[in-house]
Amino acid sequence: MPYINAGRLRCLPMATRTLVWFRDDLRIADNAALTWAAERGEVVCLFVHETVGRPLGAAAAWWQRRSLDSLRGSLSAPLIEVAGDPREVVPALARELGAEVTWNRRYRLIEVDAEIKEATGAVTHPGFLLAEPWEVRTGAGGPYRVFTPFFKAMQSLLGDAPPTPQPAPGLTPAGVEPVAPPRDAVPSWAASLAEHNTPGESAAEQRLSAFLAEIAAGEAYDNDALAGLTSGLSPHLRFGEISPAAVWHAAAEAGAWSFLRQLVWRDFAWHRFYHVPDMATRNVRPQFDRFDWEWTPGEVPDDLAAWQSGRTGVPLVDAGMRELWAAGRMHNRVRMVAGSWLTKNLGIHWRHGEEWFWDTLVDADEASNAFNWQWVAGSGDDAAPYFRVFNPLTQAEKFDPHGDYVRRWVPEVNTPLYPEPMVDVAQSRRAALAAYDDIRNG
Repeated sequence: MPYINAGRLRCLPMATRTLVWFRDDLRIADNAALTWAAERGEVVCLFVHETVGRPLGAAAAWWQRRSLDSLRGSLSAPLIEVAGDPREVVPALARELGAEVTWNRRYRLIEVDAEIKEATGAVTHPGFLLAEPWEVRTGAGGPYRVFTPFFKAMQSLLGDAPPTPQPAPGLTPAGVEPVAPPRDAVPSWAASLAEHNTPGESAAEQRLSAFLAEIAAGEAYDNDALAGLTSGLSPHLRFGEISPAAVWHAAAEAGAWSFLRQLVWRDFAWHRFYHVPDMATRNVRPQFDRFDWEWTPGEVPDDLAAWQSGRTGVPLVDAGMRELWAAGRMHNRVRMVAGSWLTKNLGIHWRHGEEWFWDTLVDADEASNAFNWQWVAGSGDDAAPYFRVFNPLTQAEKFDPHGDYVRRWVPEVNTPLYPEPMVDVAQSRRAALAAYDDIRNG
């Protein structure tokens, strides 16, 4: 077997043994596959750094590496890490170990997983959402395309069967040596990411507890005001360091209903991605194929580079882009403003923005990133009104009224060192609206 040094796998005599394949579920508590395996006997854990599918961006890969290190330190069962095609790795390792296979489902690389399941007879479990994408259907039996009715359907579904997270199971480790791969290269800004982020299951649980403590103290969840209370849970949910069931259960008990609506939005993105798997590269609304966005694959024109580096001359946009680079995060309100500025005021294709966020967000995932970029560009589902253009100046006045957020990330604002805006806000808005009229009437 080319992926594992068989001499290192010191296997004990045969017993009921299960290979648990971790993917986007890097936790022990409320992990259905791990609990199922623990109830059957010996457990061996596996993580495959896959050579199929879209490679992780640099910031997300940085988070995943540290999340895996945290998981390895918490597991009482051996964790094998290998790189390769899971269609080869998983069946071969299962045969070598004499193990059954189990995993929690994911909603990408579905054909890959189906092939492995057929080869191994794997037992699979619900994945990283509140509901499977195929469970929520319209009255006509099809998928939802608009969030509000989807949210109402989810409320009904979760009201009838509230999420009930399960405790961490006790594990019987198999007599197999753990295997760790060589370290991957880290992004040049890794030190800055480490200043702002703490990956791992324990950190996720602490973040949830701190968030709910602020709710209990009378703070209101607010993902619009830049000084408002937000959960900080997005990257922890992205890598499954905490389950959405655990978050829903705890937040519902705390009465944080506006926050739970945002959790359902995450499900909605995956619901749509499941039905439109090429969302990261194709306009969901075909009429936008005629939209005259600037699209230069493999190149970084000056205007795109200025946006990426936070030097557009628009303070709120620049603050968000610099926060993204330094912390691997960006406030939700500013994500919308920065995305609108790129696609509508600068006329640059949303795919450039999606690719940059993919590389620099610690919480980048295939569904939410693509879905939200198409939403803000107007080319995607439920982008109503699709012609909305966020004014970054009035947005700053409303959501950062004292300028604290902008000054934190753009200290040279209001000095001669700060550039003029690349384009006029009002004039570029009019040009964007005219371009939208062209495709509507074309």
